[in-house]
Amino acid sequence: MISIKGLYKQFGQLEVLKGIDLQVEKGNVVVVIGPSGSGKTTMLRCLNVLETPTKGVILIEGQSLDFSKAVPKRSVASFRRLTGMVFQNYNLFPHKTAIENVMEGPVIVKGVDKEVARKRAKVLLEKVGLGDKVSYYPAQLSGGQQQRVGIARALAMEPEVMLFDEPTSALDPELVGEVLKVMKDLAQEGMTMIVVTHEMRFAREVADEVIFMDGGVIVERNKPEEIFTNPIEERTRKFLNMIQ
Repeated sequence: MISIKGLYKQFGQLEVLKGIDLQVEKGNVVVVIGPSGSGKTTMLRCLNVLETPTKGVILIEGQSLDFSKAVPKRSVASFRRLTGMVFQNYNLFPHKTAIENVMEGPVIVKGVDKEVARKRAKVLLEKVGLGDKVSYYPAQLSGGQQQRVGIARALAMEPEVMLFDEPTSALDPELVGEVLKVMKDLAQEGMTMIVVTHEMRFAREVADEVIFMDGGVIVERNKPEEIFTNPIEERTRKFLNMIQ
């Protein structure tokens, strides 16, 4: 489903990713944990080609990009449609309503008829528990509601994979649960997901596999029960002791 081989990313002299190899099976949920600066977000942004890898090969659903050579913009645009990205900060268009935010991608990028996109957007907003907020602007919504609009917007593009970059980190604690519930529902429906998060309970309950990253490499990967109760690597153990 997803294959990453030899993924490197440099910013100037700073090497942020140092040879990531990872396979994710279709329908699985992989949760990525680790300290700040470990390369978690950069890896996600490379998967979505929001950052261009220095080198490496990424394959999703039979489409691959090889960054050891120049990659045509057309190939990047096509590849990017395979993934839906949900960011820390909601990045909604402030001058558009919830339903207009969700419609925007299908209409502009994929050329979907506006009425078709509107119906689909309404279904998705209902799916994330916001069927009564379709005409609300972002400023009229709580942080949790805005993030759920962001999830609906990503789903509107009908991606093969959903990428979540610390989707609850900007939320007040009482709003975290409503976003995690939507993510749990997606997992139960069989959506392939890679989630960067500090929500360890979510990782325990939902992940098929947990990856611990540090220093631009994957230090350890295992089933959640193994990672959290019996980590193999000392660096993993220190990190978990510090946050639990």
